[in-house]
Amino acid sequence: MSDYPFGFSNAGDDPDRDKDQRGSSGSGGKGSGDPFGFGMEGFDPAALGQMLTQFGQMLSNMGTNVAGGGSGGPVNYDVAKQLARQQLGTQKPVTAGTEKAVTDAAHLAELWLDGATSLPAGASKTVAWTPGDWIDGTIDTWKRLCDPVAQQISGMWTSSLPPEAQQIAGPMIGMLGQMGGLAFGSQLGQALGQLAKEVLTSTEIGLPLGPSGTAALMPAAIASFSEGLEQPEQEILVFLAAREAAHQRLFQHVPWLRQRVLGTVEDYARGIRMDFSAIEQAASGIDPSALMDPSKIEEILQQGAFEPQTTPEQKQALERLEALIALIEGWVETVVTDALGERLPGAAALSETLRRRRGTGGPAEQTFATLVGLELRPRKLREAASLWRKLTEQAGSDRRDELWAHPDLIPDSADLDNPTAFVDRFLHGGGTDFDDPIAQLEETEAREREEKGKSEES
Repeated sequence: MSDYPFGFSNAGDDPDRDKDQRGSSGSGGKGSGDPFGFGMEGFDPAALGQMLTQFGQMLSNMGTNVAGGGSGGPVNYDVAKQLARQQLGTQKPVTAGTEKAVTDAAHLAELWLDGATSLPAGASKTVAWTPGDWIDGTIDTWKRLCDPVAQQISGMWTSSLPPEAQQIAGPMIGMLGQMGGLAFGSQLGQALGQLAKEVLTSTEIGLPLGPSGTAALMPAAIASFSEGLEQPEQEILVFLAAREAAHQRLFQHVPWLRQRVLGTVEDYARGIRMDFSAIEQAASGIDPSALMDPSKIEEILQQGAFEPQTTPEQKQALERLEALIALIEGWVETVVTDALGERLPGAAALSETLRRRRGTGGPAEQTFATLVGLELRPRKLREAASLWRKLTEQAGSDRRDELWAHPDLIPDSADLDNPTAFVDRFLHGGGTDFDDPIAQLEETEAREREEKGKSEES
């Protein structure tokens, strides 16, 4: 599987391709009347009809699961789930003993967390998932994460064609979209199948992937993760249950947080742009017969010419997302350390193990980069943890947690670069910035209403 199956890779990593893009684009270049090299000037309707017929036969042969349900969108999720499950093979169901161990660990973790944060328990139930359960339980969120990226890429093809070309190639575009959905679904399935075997909890990558109010742990993956560690597996289970429960408290009782995290990923997708001069050159050399072979379609989609270009909008969205994920993970680490530190001697070592797993780009981060096209790595996790630690020590957990009351109150990326200064402003703001976060929020809302009233009067 490619590391970047949706056509994503690091910009500027292929100088030969950049050189080719600066060169002549041949018959499909900028100076021709055929911007995509489809031979529109000498267009032969009979040839197009023959190609469409062949496409229809090919899709029909793929079966109803491929050309039917789930393929109407930019990603064929039926295919994705099938391929993911094929990778998993035969799965052993979770035993009653394991389910009880997970439930007991979560119950104990919740009791200990009550003394470390003012946010109440957020999970209405805790479940032990098999890898297959994880796929079923998180697929709806993956749809939300992957659809904007796939839609943005596939939509660029249609929007870039001149109106007359769109009218002529309409049926072909629809079929290419279906093939694109198949290719995206195929690679999504491969990625999810791999991730399902390695992820430890439903919130391991800092995103609320599972259903709201459901805390989920993966016993099989936790057992593999525990191998080679000095701590007993039961302690590791309680530690991971506490992290999952802490995440659930945040996502359940901070109303804006779930939408802000997932919405920022969507903002990133909307910032995607394509280098159409490179696409023109690539399209001019495509052999129409290659479109009859699904593997060739996938190969074409992965060509360097089809890579999205990094834009300022994407950089801003990525910076916001990295800061937000770092704040979430830093808060969870701080709260879990306070809750378990004296009760589980190995909690600090486990925190460092997970931090290194995240910092070096573990399986979750690599898979997310594969699926959505961005590196979801909290680069400022240590700074965020330091900020929350300072706030806890100097202001207390209740006042610390007040910062989650509104997104305008939480630290930004610049604050993570200098957490001490942020804490000083928060504690010694003299009644201006952070003396009372709730009062600040009310003042901000009042000022916005006043400004809105003035603008309406004028």
